[in-house]
Amino acid sequence: MPMQVRATEIIELESALLDDCNVNDIYSICQGKPLPEALRPDVWQVCLDVRNKNDQMSLFNEIYDLPFQSQLREDCQRYVDRIGNDEEDKVSVVSDLESIMTFYCKNRNLQYEPDNGWIELLLPLCALKLNRSDTFNLFEAIRDTYIPKGCKPKGNVFHVFRLLLLYHDPELCTVLDTKKITPDLYSLTWFQSLFASCSSLSVIIAMWDLYFQNADPFMVFFLALIILINGREQIMAMKGSSKEEIVKFLVNMPCALEVDDVSDFCSLAQYYALKTPTSFKTDYLKALYGKQNDTPRSQEESNKVSQALCLPVSVYELVENSATEFPVQDAVRFFLVDCRPAEQYNAGHLSTAFHLDCNLMLQEPVAFATAVQGLLTAQKQAIEVNSNAGGEHLCFMGSGRVEEDQYTHMVVASFLQKNTHYVSLLTGGYASIHDYFGDHMADCLEDHSASKCLVCQQHNVKQSKSTTLKASTPSSTDLFSKFSAAMKSKSAEVKGRLLDIIVNPSSNGSGAGASGASNNGAGQAQAVQERHVSAKERNGKRYRNVAPVFSIDDENEDAYDSAEKDAPQPAGVSKEIVNLNQYFKTADIINAFKCQDVHINGYMYDSHLIITPTHLVVLRELGRGQAQIMVRRPLASIVKITAKKRHRDLITFKYGFPDGDGLLITDMDRFLIPNAAEATALVSKQIVHVLDNAN
Repeated sequence: MPMQVRATEIIELESALLDDCNVNDIYSICQGKPLPEALRPDVWQVCLDVRNKNDQMSLFNEIYDLPFQSQLREDCQRYVDRIGNDEEDKVSVVSDLESIMTFYCKNRNLQYEPDNGWIELLLPLCALKLNRSDTFNLFEAIRDTYIPKGCKPKGNVFHVFRLLLLYHDPELCTVLDTKKITPDLYSLTWFQSLFASCSSLSVIIAMWDLYFQNADPFMVFFLALIILINGREQIMAMKGSSKEEIVKFLVNMPCALEVDDVSDFCSLAQYYALKTPTSFKTDYLKALYGKQNDTPRSQEESNKVSQALCLPVSVYELVENSATEFPVQDAVRFFLVDCRPAEQYNAGHLSTAFHLDCNLMLQEPVAFATAVQGLLTAQKQAIEVNSNAGGEHLCFMGSGRVEEDQYTHMVVASFLQKNTHYVSLLTGGYASIHDYFGDHMADCLEDHSASKCLVCQQHNVKQSKSTTLKASTPSSTDLFSKFSAAMKSKSAEVKGRLLDIIVNPSSNGSGAGASGASNNGAGQAQAVQERHVSAKERNGKRYRNVAPVFSIDDENEDAYDSAEKDAPQPAGVSKEIVNLNQYFKTADIINAFKCQDVHINGYMYDSHLIITPTHLVVLRELGRGQAQIMVRRPLASIVKITAKKRHRDLITFKYGFPDGDGLLITDMDRFLIPNAAEATALVSKQIVHVLDNAN
């Protein structure tokens, strides 16, 4: 039996609901456990942020005149007839279903189609016995937040899911591919109804209890993955069966789930999410989730996903992954395989990369086979000695040039044909790494030769990219040169040195290539408007009567290389452990936002962004209702708030103080905030309030 919410927790939950709580309070109390039936309607409304939403159904004119109205009414009746309620209940449910979906179509300018999952999604909500308005708000929120866009045959969502399956179980993926069984043939109903179409009501209620508390839209991908992996033996045994028989079996696999299975089912999904590159979520978040208006993505983007050879990994994740230790067990660790021709590799490469010349595959097959064996041996040894340059996850890198990368793709395909797990491909190849380092390229790339490097030769890329990066990368921060010194070091202290660099990038380095950050001069400060300072300089205060310099910018924040939350904190700031529920009740809080604290390595920690009258506080969840205060930043120290162009919910807070016409940046924090616009607006407003009071 799944662990139930205890009596004391029920009392605490009731109290929280009376105090107008948020999803943070709910999770800290319930910890993903099944909810008490009497409190479930209120809890779901809180988790989906619709508790205080307006009565949208009051705008419905009660005119049922859609072109597909008769089909909609018949489908509502057909689904309700299966429930088995008494006639009076059936009439009421059918009426609610038709009213809600008719208004939804008119309000969003959408067309209803039979078997599109809407009715299945609505039926569990109707079981809550809420009024039409509240039921509509829940339905709309679930569709916008948790149902991926493009849930239709051959939709983008299923190309993405296939890449995930290929990453974790290439053999099973190949078997289904061979049978021409694409994911949309068996998982369409899973995604468009969050498994409501193929599971019992009791299972769905238990699953959604956990789902809404965790607030991860990508969870459906990993739940679907677990369904396949758990049924792997049966699927493999059906190789000789027809395509139709296998599809029928796959479609009905979730039907076997029971209430007692839900907790383990979801835990496994979260485990596989941990063993998946974070690029999977960050790259596809905006493409797959958001307001459901059926606006198709560009054909170019759809083709890009459908034609992808394997799971892509961003250059940001790869580089930071290579330079960071991983305190979390089972977190992704890459083993980088550089597949460029030898002459290109010798003109510049990452020191952590294993070179596998893709040309050997066609020119010298025997030598290529030997090199592959050497690669696997090197990978095994790197894992055994716990080297940060080695991991289970193979990331292949080409040049970024189409004419050469076709051979890189052949190498990757050969590994996939051998059913190698955890195979990915670096987006943009070596060119993306070259551009990522910019001015610091010579310090971070091994044996880089500008005269021989193809990227340097193309349209003077180095100079143009360096100019771009100067606007967003602190010129005085020597993280990249320290990265180079640590990566090139062959000593036993390399891991400790890397950790020191990541958590304290402003400390004085002592070694080849690591110049002290405290050597920043006035000339450097004048080179760019923003200047990052060393820890020794971090005692500045905002000048009195100077307006705050902050804005929501469309900056490229790839140069996020400031100190992390684990860096030494100012005197008086201790990382104390608090009880989340008690903290939310007793602390002087204006608002709290559930978010993910994004570290330089791309790894994300479930956290809470707390806004008080004077401070920005970050709490990192530890489990069991506990959290650690990671930072407590004065609001007056925030000088800039920026957002990434492609990911508007990825917010960076920069701290410092004005320095003449520019800024001295002393630190920065980055968060993935679902309600980013609301959070940044509130922070900005409160900063103005704090500064007004100070003047």
